[in-house]
Amino acid sequence: MSGEAMLVFDEGLTAYDFGHGHPMSPIRVDLTVRLARALGVLDQLKVVPAPIADDALLQTVHTAEYIAAVKRAGEHPDVPDLDHGLGTDDTYCFPRMHEASAHVVGASVEAARAVWEGDVVHAANISGGLHHAMPAMASGFCVYNDPAIAIQWLLDHGAERVAYVDVDVHHGDGVQTVFYNDPRVLTVSLHESPTTLFPGTGTAGETGGPDAEGSSVNVPLPPGTGDAGWLRAFHAVVPDVVKAFRPSVLVTQHGCDSHVEDPLAHLTLTIDGQRAAYQALHDLAHEVCDGKWVATGGGGYAIIDVVPRAWTHLLAIVAGQPIDPSTAVPEGWREDIQIRFGRVAPSRMTDGRDAAYTDWSTGYNPDTWLDRSIKATRDVSFPLLGLDPTY
Repeated sequence: MSGEAMLVFDEGLTAYDFGHGHPMSPIRVDLTVRLARALGVLDQLKVVPAPIADDALLQTVHTAEYIAAVKRAGEHPDVPDLDHGLGTDDTYCFPRMHEASAHVVGASVEAARAVWEGDVVHAANISGGLHHAMPAMASGFCVYNDPAIAIQWLLDHGAERVAYVDVDVHHGDGVQTVFYNDPRVLTVSLHESPTTLFPGTGTAGETGGPDAEGSSVNVPLPPGTGDAGWLRAFHAVVPDVVKAFRPSVLVTQHGCDSHVEDPLAHLTLTIDGQRAAYQALHDLAHEVCDGKWVATGGGGYAIIDVVPRAWTHLLAIVAGQPIDPSTAVPEGWREDIQIRFGRVAPSRMTDGRDAAYTDWSTGYNPDTWLDRSIKATRDVSFPLLGLDPTY
């Protein structure tokens, strides 16, 4: 055990629901909690309910006008408000949308509060990670930006520097936008190239505003990147920039839509590569900020085969009791999947892959898109953080 850990969760968080047919089904959160419970992971965590964020808390990131628009949209879900990104093809309106979204925010802020005030060392909110929401607009399935609000809460309560690392397949554009000119926040995002995937941002050249140069680090990855390439990129950039920034606390977003089976993107990671990333972030938190770690969920649309296993691994690592990848998926959970969905669930907590990678120090290969991307990020971001981009 690496210190007492917490999961912020209650059934009300599954009310963040865009409705039948939408890829971001709250079933994925429910199935994750059920699998984590079946494997005994929840026995290693302090599980607490989530408060609902009030307007004052939401307004630390979002405009009052936008919050009012979300409330109206929840009262009249058949009336789109495209000026605020509500009722679009990806971010539908639904009844009580404001309340459900504010509940997700409350969960992430409670996780941040518990870590910052020393109640626990690590805390997670797997229903969170809604990283695309902008101060005055919904985007990409995200209504309120819970990671950004949690980070702002930390700053407002004494954190001198916060590092945010986003491993979702999509660029963490909303969080980057909120803190782009704030030197107290380092945002790091590894994501599929903006030339091939929403939201079309996150180039290596996006390095922070005029008062915060070096505070944004982006690693755009070529479609098709798998475990070995992704982990090569991660280890070539993330540990060095986070260590150089010296954060007071680490906040991470764990969208698992980088998986090869995810229907909305084009990376090819496995559960084993994702698990390795979670462990690396856990270890980094202990190395740079005394273990202070706030972890959220994020994207992930293979809701049966991928999300529950990936995030159960995440919760086990948050708890300080990682699950052996060869562990069998409990039969009761698999039977439930068969009954509810008519599907055969995975039998193991692994995809059977070795999450090995070749370290950047072995040399740069200019003939590969991956290495050119890594080098571009190192060349532009490392000097701004006082780092040498070469080995």
